[in-house]
Amino acid sequence: MEKTEQHKFGLVGKNISYSFSRGYFKKKFQDLGLENYSYENFDLNSIEVFPSIFSNNNTISGLNVTIPYKEEVIPYLDHIDHAAQQIGAVNTIKIDENGLTGFNTDAYGFKNAILPYIQPHHNSALILGTGGASKAIAFVLDELGIDYRFVSRSGKKNGFRYNELTGDTIEKHTLIINCSPVGTFPNIEEKPALPYTSIGQKHLLFDLIYNPEVTAFLQTGKLNGARTCNGLRMLELQAEKAWSIWNNI
Repeated sequence: MEKTEQHKFGLVGKNISYSFSRGYFKKKFQDLGLENYSYENFDLNSIEVFPSIFSNNNTISGLNVTIPYKEEVIPYLDHIDHAAQQIGAVNTIKIDENGLTGFNTDAYGFKNAILPYIQPHHNSALILGTGGASKAIAFVLDELGIDYRFVSRSGKKNGFRYNELTGDTIEKHTLIINCSPVGTFPNIEEKPALPYTSIGQKHLLFDLIYNPEVTAFLQTGKLNGARTCNGLRMLELQAEKAWSIWNNI
């Protein structure tokens, strides 16, 4: 009797027991009747142990990558997609006879999740955070012709420090995107340190966080009249894009 070929996929990250991806793909495989497909978390204390994933898993066909390894994983890849190279971050890896090839599907997910909300006056943005996810967001804003500045505690990338933000700065930047982990479960009462009283009806607040569904950041913006969107749709879209890459669709 011929042995059924196994197809393994997984998520690489740190402290990822909450994993959106594992639940999403397990349900997808179940819905599609793909009994020989599996998905697991590879929770790594450091990126240096990344190669060990393959020592006992020579049937891995694809990986997702999350915080904090979207940038650190790049030196371990054999090839990198042009867009992912431009972005400088990888969240999807295809594994085949050509080796490990890195892609970025965060940009696709974010762009298609936010487009229905964008209005002409959303022409200037603040990106909260400077990690791997923020790079994909900046890439999309460049594509859409939206000016942006980063915000972080250090003010790197020629951005603002949180303690430098004024009401006038908030009023000028009508699109605010949280790429930081602040407000993620279980610390749901936390939110980025902004002068929220200057947020109004012209603002659009987008949070990459999806758990909780309405973060303190979004809730405060909503109370001030802003339109809001969480990160769930972006995650679903980037996951579907990853699936299409793994299957050459």
